[in-house]
Amino acid sequence: MSMAAAKSPKPVRPGSTPAHDGNGEDFRDHLATADKDGKRRWLYPKKASGRFYHARTYVSWLLLAIMFAGPFVRINGNPLLMLNIVERRFSILGRMFWPQDVAIFAIATLLFLTSIIVFTTAFGRLWCGWTCPQTLLMEMVFSKIEHFIEGDAAARRALDAAPLSATKLAKKAVKHAIFFGLSFVIGNTLLSYIIGSDQLIRISTDNPLNHLQGLGFMVLFTIIFYLIFARFREQACTFICPYGRFQSTMLDENSLVVAYDYKRGERREPLHRGESPEERLANGYGDCVNCHQCVAVCPTGIDIRNGTQMECVNCTACIDACDAIMDKIGRARGLVRYASLNAIERGERFRFTPRLFAYTFVLCALASVLAVLVFTRSSVDTTLLRAPGALFQTTPAGWIENLYTLKLVNKTSRDITVTLKLENLDGRLTVMGGQDLIVPKEQLAQSSVLIELDPAKLEGASTRLTIGVYAGGKRLDVVNTVFIGPRDGATNHAN
Repeated sequence: MSMAAAKSPKPVRPGSTPAHDGNGEDFRDHLATADKDGKRRWLYPKKASGRFYHARTYVSWLLLAIMFAGPFVRINGNPLLMLNIVERRFSILGRMFWPQDVAIFAIATLLFLTSIIVFTTAFGRLWCGWTCPQTLLMEMVFSKIEHFIEGDAAARRALDAAPLSATKLAKKAVKHAIFFGLSFVIGNTLLSYIIGSDQLIRISTDNPLNHLQGLGFMVLFTIIFYLIFARFREQACTFICPYGRFQSTMLDENSLVVAYDYKRGERREPLHRGESPEERLANGYGDCVNCHQCVAVCPTGIDIRNGTQMECVNCTACIDACDAIMDKIGRARGLVRYASLNAIERGERFRFTPRLFAYTFVLCALASVLAVLVFTRSSVDTTLLRAPGALFQTTPAGWIENLYTLKLVNKTSRDITVTLKLENLDGRLTVMGGQDLIVPKEQLAQSSVLIELDPAKLEGASTRLTIGVYAGGKRLDVVNTVFIGPRDGATNHAN
């Protein structure tokens, strides 16, 4: 349902002539990409042009450059972004994260979801039209290639309707070959964000039989992206992506969206030769000349004059198309523009509502918590547990000893030499293989630790121990564990 229609009985003045039918309600009953029988209706959007389209083009160049270069950019030796789910290694802005950082991931997920809510509440689906990879690649890459090979909307429609010929076969073959090649590049880029660019290069240059898993993902991603951009297209936004489905719960009368000014535009009527603005107004007609250019350029096939609908991705193509018509007929731009429902109905400016303030407060709070967790995170994650099945022992000197299993995760991009020290009690701590344990970068190191304590220092059957993890004289981490001793204070035998 459209936002405008949800807030008022009709998104246009009574008596106006909607684009689709006579009662203005037909657009609610079906998708623009389906006919009455529910079959796919292929869209042929015209090539967009205008100030917003040019601005989006520049933004897309920047974002696409970042997307394709991202896996190869290194910060402190780590990828700019890597989400290696298989090996459970994650690099964000050059900082390595591990499954032990689950609290950070939980807060980051909440922050991401909250930011979507805040952004959508204030600015509608600006993300979809300006920064979503699906929109950028479809509109700024694949559509431009299609326009170059097959022509604009009328030429593409005629080509599809024409019988098979050598010209048609050649154009289709070239287009789909390029689409598949680009999908291969995009699929490999996505794979490099998962396994890292170094591993991707290794897979690409080595015998494929040695990397069947990576090769399988490469082929799968290529097929998926090819189907999205060659077949599904706008249906990836309307059927697959859930964002449009729940945006209605976040939009309100003050949300800034791509909107049609129905007060100024209605009633719709084609412009008659020699008709002045005064005569048009006296006849009860608005500025909309019913040229349908806003519909012709829409990549999802909707009529923005029926209100902001679920399929609208805020790509601004309709704004540019309408502004071009207004320039030709000597009317002011902005019949279709970025505006809120209250701005159109009441002339109100954008305001910071209590709901938006509450969302922003939560967003700032989560961002603060995330910053504290990230910047106070230890470089080494330490796990020290008593060895399974091991009982305490009494040494010839009469001391009590416990055996522990030590696991150290190095979260940095450099090797770390680690030393363990007892913090709260005097005793002897021995790391098997040497007191200084070298933990390779971004790796897990394991060893056994033997701790011996004077029975006089024990607090009973179990004594809490605090152990510091040091590197270069700096304490990196603190781990707490339990030391087990005799219940009755006897020290001459093992319990």
